[in-house]
Amino acid sequence: MITRFAPAPTGHLHLGHVVNALHVWGAARDRDGQVLLRIEDHDRQRSRPEYEASILEDLAWLGFIHDGPIIRQSERGALYRKALQPLIDRELVFGCTCSRADIQSDVYPGTCRDKDIPLTDDVGWRVRMEPGSERFLDELLGPQEQDPGRQCGDVLARDRHGNWTYQFAATADDHLQGVTDVIRGADLLDSTGRQLRLARLLGRAKPPRFWHHPLVMKSPSQKLSKSDGDTGVRELRAQGWSASQVLEKARTLSDTLGP
Repeated sequence: MITRFAPAPTGHLHLGHVVNALHVWGAARDRDGQVLLRIEDHDRQRSRPEYEASILEDLAWLGFIHDGPIIRQSERGALYRKALQPLIDRELVFGCTCSRADIQSDVYPGTCRDKDIPLTDDVGWRVRMEPGSERFLDELLGPQEQDPGRQCGDVLARDRHGNWTYQFAATADDHLQGVTDVIRGADLLDSTGRQLRLARLLGRAKPPRFWHHPLVMKSPSQKLSKSDGDTGVRELRAQGWSASQVLEKARTLSDTLGP
């Protein structure tokens, strides 16, 4: 097993992240596997070095030791461009001038699909998602089926500001790093079908296994976020909590959620 812990440095670590880390490291250690650490700082406008430093410090304090070097998505643009080139050559990528305000939906409607917009640095680059289902067995949730074309439309790989997107960068990195198991919260379940499709287009013969565990919720309708001071690891440390107490709290939360 090769899995990964992949925080975005857009805020500090909170108990939801710790629950995910327990799942990731627990599964890997049970199987004599590896945990890679990936900093998903593809969003250069929101990522901050001070958040990355805080995340790394808290992980070390909690005893989560990763295997191999840390990689940062902000340093991998050339690799992503190289990975995308075969899709460009096959005319599976097109330029898109639409903003989020233009789309006003979770599903891209194909506005620029047939406009022959050049792939310049100031337009979005989208990968065509043709109709068809992606079926997979989630290790925790069982059989799943998703149709990316209906679910989200053509996937944005690079935005108008030159940022590689989460969907593309994570899929490319999982392929390039040989990740065999993606262990993450159930809020990302809907991303799986499009990531499986992207991985196959990028040339991945055998897809990774996916494990989607329940989320720690602040309320029945609100998941924990990085702005939740009452659940932040930094805040708990400042209140005098020990690492073992934080881990025990996270384990208790995880146990109440079920498998």
